[in-house]
Amino acid sequence: MVLVEQLALVFFAGLVTALATGLGALPFFFFDEISDRRTVLLWGFSSGIMLSASVFGLLDEGLAEGTVVEVTLGAAAGVILVVVARDVLLDAEIDPREYEQADFTKLVLILGVLTVHSFPEGIAVGVAFADLGLAGGLSILGFSVPLLAVFMTIAISIHNIPEGTAISIPLRTMGVTNWKLVWWAVFSSLPQPVGAVIAFAFVQTARGFLAVGFGFAAGAMIYLVLTEFVPEALSIGEQLPRGGKPELAAGVTLGVLLMIPLATI
Repeated sequence: MVLVEQLALVFFAGLVTALATGLGALPFFFFDEISDRRTVLLWGFSSGIMLSASVFGLLDEGLAEGTVVEVTLGAAAGVILVVVARDVLLDAEIDPREYEQADFTKLVLILGVLTVHSFPEGIAVGVAFADLGLAGGLSILGFSVPLLAVFMTIAISIHNIPEGTAISIPLRTMGVTNWKLVWWAVFSSLPQPVGAVIAFAFVQTARGFLAVGFGFAAGAMIYLVLTEFVPEALSIGEQLPRGGKPELAAGVTLGVLLMIPLATI
């Protein structure tokens, strides 16, 4: 019974991160559009948060639990999983504009692609809950919740907000209603609570692989930042002075500065 309650708590944490994506659509309740400059800044901000969470949270904890070799192997496995998953999906790139027009078959493909993008974030949340119930954590809903789990849930939630904004921008050009923008933003992160539960269940039954698990989540997230978030930001900023690089750098810096205090709590 305790395990079921723990799984429910982890699922709830993953659901919180998914719902946070919907917050990224809220600016469109007040503004018709967001400039490319601000969009690039948001992508950089999101990237800085992800990198900080991976380095100061997952990798640091992984090295505390195991060896450099174990963490490195885990990181390599995380990268390989993302690469292979993309190949299986034939490198499908789904434009959010297709969400509204998709039939059931297309929605299944879209959800598969979104899983490749957001599943690693769910895994990061699930692995961070590895010490759930052990002494030394924060008391939340009757559970002793590890500080790393709190940090990772907050980090992924904040990261998801600008991601929701980026998803809402092309949908807005189609005239999609505000509340539908919120729904499609949340939809893009639905694999996260599932990934969180799977990862938590795995580390509970195979704690010997905990260091590998931390490395796995970090490797997958860092790879996504470097191969998707940063290129996407530079693509949007092509028409800006210096290709949007100053805005991207400023966003990354802000993201890192925001997360460092949380990582040292």
